[in-house]
Amino acid sequence: MTRPATLAPQLRQTQAERRDQSERGLLSAATQVIAERGVTAATLDAIGAKAGYSRGLATQKFGSKQGLIEALIAHLHARQDEALDACGVDGMPGLEAVLTYVDLYLRNLALKGEGRAYFMLLAGAVADLSVLRTAFAASHERIERRLEAMVERGQAEGAIRREMDADAAALMVGSLLLGLSIQCLIDPDMDLEPIRTTSLATLRLSFAVVAPAKG
Repeated sequence: MTRPATLAPQLRQTQAERRDQSERGLLSAATQVIAERGVTAATLDAIGAKAGYSRGLATQKFGSKQGLIEALIAHLHARQDEALDACGVDGMPGLEAVLTYVDLYLRNLALKGEGRAYFMLLAGAVADLSVLRTAFAASHERIERRLEAMVERGQAEGAIRREMDADAAALMVGSLLLGLSIQCLIDPDMDLEPIRTTSLATLRLSFAVVAPAKG
């Protein structure tokens, strides 16, 4: 007589894990609602329903729509940091790090999900003179400093022109990406692939040290 196979025990989630899971679900739902229907449609009730939770859970988690949006901004930046860390951008030579950052950003922007939601929030915050502009400004300052460090690393390595102002270069790269992001809101069907390749080629030509011509 054979013994019945024993089932592997189901691992029960802790309360903290369930909280994290529900928060991620709500933030993912908020991203989808905003990307598909706009910021105005992203009510706490709509987000709770989209996530498959009780309608009051979003209010319980975030307190208000502003609290939800602040959490969503932080979440989207954390997702970007995870993607950068996964490709090891901070360990790359400076010039390649800048180009990889731009490449990854534009590839993700073409997906039109999280990036679209983020910039719809940004556009709304600027248009309404919202206090959320402060949250965006702080996040963009952090990104600019990261890009500046990449440029300075490339200059120290001799790959990026030393006469270039690292802070201005970082701001220019950030402004390029910001402008393309807003353009994608205006024209969602824009083909980003030729823009991505042209941006990378232009930045490499502009930043890279030119080897002296052989006489």
